[in-house]
Amino acid sequence: MLKPGDPGVETLTRIQQNLLARAERKILTGLCRRMPMWVTPDILTGIGVFGAIVIFAGYAASTGDAAFLWLAIAGYGVQWFGDSMDGSLARYRRIERPSFGYFLDHSCDGLTSLLILCGIGLSPFVRLDVALLALAGYLLLSIHAYLAARVLGELKLSYLNAGPTELRLALILLTLAMMIGGEWPILFGRVSVFDLIVGGVGLLLIALFVVQTIATANRLAAFDEDLKRNS
Repeated sequence: MLKPGDPGVETLTRIQQNLLARAERKILTGLCRRMPMWVTPDILTGIGVFGAIVIFAGYAASTGDAAFLWLAIAGYGVQWFGDSMDGSLARYRRIERPSFGYFLDHSCDGLTSLLILCGIGLSPFVRLDVALLALAGYLLLSIHAYLAARVLGELKLSYLNAGPTELRLALILLTLAMMIGGEWPILFGRVSVFDLIVGGVGLLLIALFVVQTIATANRLAAFDEDLKRNS
């Protein structure tokens, strides 16, 4: 566990147990081998943010024409490429900047989450308040991951065998369903199936935050008790 004065992010243990982790790692390693030297991790981080802007634009523009949802789907591909490749390339080339990279990467994660979920909320398929509930759940779970990284030295990148890549795939499937099914109102003409799905995911993320917070607090309490006994 990290203690005051420890080096911090240099000692982090990455915990990644999502279903697609092994296959994704092979793809990313192959891409790293072929990546031109002029492409840097910072450029890839910028590409990831640009992808999130494209996703936002696609969802927002779908209020006029649902065909713009294809733009959002393309944006997910761009965002995955930039977000997944920046750290992978830095580690592959052994040019990591642990503190800078950790700060920049997770700061951009917060921005991209805001863009994606606000875009979904501005579409005609999901209410903005429901999308913001999902955003709150995602950011709460992110806060837990960053706090646990500080106090435990563990950066948890997946929950329930799902990580960012699985989440992107789920959102792509949801977007395709929007194109096929339309708005699908079911209650009072205002709440759609998509509202229930996105809102349900938001509540699940909040529940995971509560469960993980309790589990981490118990670990820390046990650690503190061990310190007292051994002091």
